[in-house]
Amino acid sequence: MDRPRSSERLVILALERFGVWLRSIVVCLCGALGIVSADAADVPLASTLLVPAFLACGVRLYALRRPDLFPLALLWTLDAAVVVLTGLSQPVIGGEPANVMVEAMVGISVVAFQYEWATRPLAGAALAALGAGVCVLGDVLASPGSGPDVVPLVRMLIQVCLSRAAYLIVRALARAADRSAAVRAAARREMEVAAARRASEREYLATLHDTASATLLMVSQGDGRDWSWLPPRARQDLEAMSAVPGFETGSVDLAALLSCVPEGEGRTRVRLKTRIDGPLAIPSGPGLAIFNGVREAVTNVARHSGVREAELRAWTEDDGAVVELTDAGRGFDPRSVSARRRGISGSIVARMHAVGGSATVTSRPDDGTRVQWRWHGPTGASQTGDGAQAPDVPRPPREQVRHTADVRFIRGRLLHGTQLAVLLISLVWQFTISLRRLVVHQDVYRPAWAQTTAFVCLAAVAVIGGAYLLRGRQIPPAVRWGSVGSVLAVSAVCAFTLPAELSTAAPDWAFGVVGWHALFLLADLRVRVFAAFLGAHVGLNATAVFLSGAPSAAQWATLGISTIGSCGFQLSVGVLMSYLLHGTAPAAGTAAAREEEMRTRERIHEDMQRDHKERYRALTATTVPLLVGLGHGALSPHDEEVRLRCGVEAARMRRLFAESDAVLDPLLNELRACVEVAEHRGVTVNLSVRGRPGEVPVEVRRQLIDPVAVTLGRTRSTARVTVVWTPRTVRVSVVSEDRAGGRDTEEAADTHDRATSAQVDVARTMRGGSVWVEAGWSRPAISGVDLT
Repeated sequence: MDRPRSSERLVILALERFGVWLRSIVVCLCGALGIVSADAADVPLASTLLVPAFLACGVRLYALRRPDLFPLALLWTLDAAVVVLTGLSQPVIGGEPANVMVEAMVGISVVAFQYEWATRPLAGAALAALGAGVCVLGDVLASPGSGPDVVPLVRMLIQVCLSRAAYLIVRALARAADRSAAVRAAARREMEVAAARRASEREYLATLHDTASATLLMVSQGDGRDWSWLPPRARQDLEAMSAVPGFETGSVDLAALLSCVPEGEGRTRVRLKTRIDGPLAIPSGPGLAIFNGVREAVTNVARHSGVREAELRAWTEDDGAVVELTDAGRGFDPRSVSARRRGISGSIVARMHAVGGSATVTSRPDDGTRVQWRWHGPTGASQTGDGAQAPDVPRPPREQVRHTADVRFIRGRLLHGTQLAVLLISLVWQFTISLRRLVVHQDVYRPAWAQTTAFVCLAAVAVIGGAYLLRGRQIPPAVRWGSVGSVLAVSAVCAFTLPAELSTAAPDWAFGVVGWHALFLLADLRVRVFAAFLGAHVGLNATAVFLSGAPSAAQWATLGISTIGSCGFQLSVGVLMSYLLHGTAPAAGTAAAREEEMRTRERIHEDMQRDHKERYRALTATTVPLLVGLGHGALSPHDEEVRLRCGVEAARMRRLFAESDAVLDPLLNELRACVEVAEHRGVTVNLSVRGRPGEVPVEVRRQLIDPVAVTLGRTRSTARVTVVWTPRTVRVSVVSEDRAGGRDTEEAADTHDRATSAQVDVARTMRGGSVWVEAGWSRPAISGVDLT
């Protein structure tokens, strides 16, 4: 059996507490009234029986707070003791008040047991059977000469069945609400996990661009420079590649982070003049995005500006932070930068957009460059970078709307379930217990037709309200208040057309059923509205009794016990319904949100770990060995073979970066990324395309382009790249006139081809320094039929 989810679990807990409190209050109040109405000589013995029952109820209430101290067997024994002692008090007190008291106390107890022991129905059924047996025993002992009255037993059986059915209805709809909420939460979780994976992928690609790709590209571009900076940078690149990206939590001091921005070494060093108004506490996600962006911008100053000095400023603004890096270098026209250049678009601008900030680059030729980062959060530094909320911080608007929608949905399901349960009680009670009383006692009503008309009117109210509920619709206000007025009119008619001495007695069929009809009509309103109705209902009956003459103490006691047993029970159900709608539903929504957040975090963590392992595994064959060799001195950047290998890996990375671009022809876009790397090294590349482009899976694009990237990476001066599209095939070829050799690189290329070209055919022809490489892929025919 599935473990109950939040709504169902909280409903079961609320019903258990409701049952214990209801039974304890009714037993204590009715028992006290029974002792008061007893003869003076019977008070000591009655107290001896009922006071232990009161104490058992008190222990049961305490067990709600400390359930670990009381085993289930002891709790069941305490509940059994209450009904046994109550039943034994009936022959001691004697008379009509004793019969009414015992019936009310035991009747409420057997109903409450179905909620207290809802998850253990056999225990609840056993207690109900015990209560019925106690009623029979008390009736026999109180009237030895007559047989037991079966009417109270039948009425008790109906109450037990109705309470169990009401519980099952409410639990079923709570479970349905949980399932529907779980389906919606799963859909949201998949969206959030996908968004987190995309953000992690963007951050990882930006890190590769700023570290390994930039390092390998610089190595591939030539000799004759100071390479003292290379080993420590290659080691740092390895650390950055092996770190698992994720959503960092907590806040950081941006001022402290910016003080750690690397300025470079030797000829690549940029002296930073810093003016930072600190501390600047912001969420760690935006803080790290700004730090990484500034680091890349400083690298761009060293490589492109022609100056070795820049100014870095940071200050607070509107509960956020602003960081600005300026230099007086040669500048550039931002509109002339290719979309495939990732330094600005990926490492600076996209990083900030991913964390909800912004970054702008302002520059003109011969007029320097200014890069500015801005981040503004709704709650400043108190908000965490991963979206987790501190206890005293309001939810972001979107999360608040989502939480409110979940609570409204759960509340709607619980309201529908409780209304159906109360409607069921109303109809069954009216057409079983009330109908029998009306038929049997026709001769006592004055006049009888008024009572019959009231019965029909009450049935009509239930039918009209039920028609709306069964169709899943709310009862319109006009229909609701018209029905409530009709129910109150029924109460008045029945109270004033019944002899006063028979009020709340067996002929009074309406006193115990009117409240149920009003409850399902007023269930979605505050409980004080229903309490006002019950007050009016009891007031009408008390007025009818008072106008007929001064009632005796026994009559008042009987009326009080009946009011507690009927209207008090109905009022407690109204309180329970209000608690379910306004207490349990928000708590269930909050609990479901916490469970969803925990599952989402676990999924994000698992998927990020797996994605990172897959990415890193893809780099271990070629990129990682290069960086390890450069970082520890095993490979020299002065070696042409090393520089060529670095060019190949830089081209592969640039193709990887281009995968995320939204373009019409992804294959050509990724191929151009590889061509640009070769052109950076001074290679002249002629690129031509023939045919109409089509869709190619990303795995196939990787296999088609990789042989071309390897060839371009080893080309010294000129190359020609051709893409040919046909309806069924696509072929990518490259001709290099002066390709450099190298046994190690050729073996690595062949190994890479064998590992990744299961769907792609690769042909290679070499003659001296020239090489021709062609990779081709054919689309599979749909269902084995060629439609071209």
